[in-house]
Amino acid sequence: MQDVMLIGAAVLVSVLCAGVMGFAIQRGATCTVAAVDEVLVRRKANRLVAMAEASLWVAGGLALASVAGVLPVMPSAYAVSAWTVAGGVLLGVGAWINQACVFGAIARLGSGEWRYAATPVGFYVGCLTVGIAFDVPAAQPLDAGSPVLEAAGAVALLFIAFAAWRIGPPLWSASAGRSPVRLLGARVWTPHAATAVIGVTFVVTLLLVGTWAYTDVLAQLARGSTMRLALGAMCLAALYAGALAGGWTAGRWRATRVTAGGALRCFAGGVLMAWGSLLIPGSNDGLILIGMPLLRPYAWLAFATMCVSIAAAMWASQRAGRSPRVGEASP
Repeated sequence: MQDVMLIGAAVLVSVLCAGVMGFAIQRGATCTVAAVDEVLVRRKANRLVAMAEASLWVAGGLALASVAGVLPVMPSAYAVSAWTVAGGVLLGVGAWINQACVFGAIARLGSGEWRYAATPVGFYVGCLTVGIAFDVPAAQPLDAGSPVLEAAGAVALLFIAFAAWRIGPPLWSASAGRSPVRLLGARVWTPHAATAVIGVTFVVTLLLVGTWAYTDVLAQLARGSTMRLALGAMCLAALYAGALAGGWTAGRWRATRVTAGGALRCFAGGVLMAWGSLLIPGSNDGLILIGMPLLRPYAWLAFATMCVSIAAAMWASQRAGRSPRVGEASP
């Protein structure tokens, strides 16, 4: 009976963490397309650095868990191949067509842009059709361990120093009577605040119930897999609920009319992102929150290829005179 209660508590906390993650994604306008747009147009890299910081929070959390002896089994690493690059290109082009990556699609749906409901549908269809579109051999898993976990003690100490540097100023503000809780009421979070929350909630969920990413849930549905599907579906629902709550409480929720062209664009983008994520394998949520923190070479190569592909698509679109408005990629 006690075991059942513990499992139920773990599931409940994990679902709540998924909701908080969705809230943070929406409030922080977390999106790789918006990050690349910021680099090209504003010559700033705040969003990209914040995404790298999310990986840092995950890496530090995993190192602490390893030192404490509570680290679950980590997903496999994969060999770098031409399919890794091809997948990164498809992931980037799909995100550009969609005008948002898989994170950004959640944020924009949370703002009432209903056409982005077609993105997960397209992703699901892409998972069903990847075998028809590509004759891809199974990805080769590697036995090599992660440098982060092999040096967990040193990484944990460095992470504690980094976390103190990041968390210290808000705590100092609180002692001076300026409560950091006001962040919850802010209309827009800074990218660093949002990605820190995303990283921390992901680690808590991973430690409680194992690795989870919302794109994995869609892939499991497409494969007809029932393993952990119920938990994944609950977390997926909580993720979207959190994003909607983020948009609603910030006053950014504006229901928009869905056009056939907009829905088709989101659907096509979802299909291409699914194809890319299965070729790599891993979508940008899994790359940022698992592969990159563990210093997996294939994940860093795929994410870099994704960013370059988005930039190339934006440049080609500008040259053709069909560039979206500045900031259009951002929720």
